[in-house]
Amino acid sequence: MKIGIIGAGQIGGTLARRLTQLGHEVSIANSRGPASLADIVKETGAKAVSAKDAARAGELVVVTIPEGKIPNLPRDLFAGVPDDVVVIDTGNYYPRERDGRISEIESGVEESRWVERQLGRPVIKAFNNIYAQHLLERGRPAGSPGRIGLPVAGDDARAKEIVMRLVDQLGFDALDAGGLNESWRQQPGTPVYTTDFDAEGVRRALSQASKERKSKWKASANSPGTFAHPA
Repeated sequence: MKIGIIGAGQIGGTLARRLTQLGHEVSIANSRGPASLADIVKETGAKAVSAKDAARAGELVVVTIPEGKIPNLPRDLFAGVPDDVVVIDTGNYYPRERDGRISEIESGVEESRWVERQLGRPVIKAFNNIYAQHLLERGRPAGSPGRIGLPVAGDDARAKEIVMRLVDQLGFDALDAGGLNESWRQQPGTPVYTTDFDAEGVRRALSQASKERKSKWKASANSPGTFAHPA
């Protein structure tokens, strides 16, 4: 599959490494430009491109940048991109550590629904509830005892199925987490977040989630701080 990745941080870099290992053709972009990606290009064989070119790389695009930076992407990022190109959002809202206040999310809009509105394209939410190192190292063949399950939420059944197959290729059990309006169940602070549950554990955790955003995951008057010193 031809895959574009917008964002070369922990999750973006990990996906570039794993997807190229699986034989996918990966184009990757970041905010500093293609020249800054020489190391990951050398390591993985991925192609360094602009964000606009990554959005046009092929059949699937992964948007994996800080939530607060989403509005900085080109407004016409997906202009002319075919409707059948699948877009994955891996993002999480960290108001106290990094992103500052995003009023719509604070008022209850699901994080990925907000991202979808900024991009002007439907998205599938995936890969947001697992540590990058675990995504890199803990994939296992199908049927392995304790294989980690990952929730996948979205409104387009075809797009969600494509993403779920990709999750399986990467070595994880893909769990259908419902439509994008249910994606709050895998946001930070929920029972499934960074817990590495197996498939049954993921199902249980999703069912136990509460939509009320805990104060730790809400913006404060001084947001943002840093991950070392949240505001």
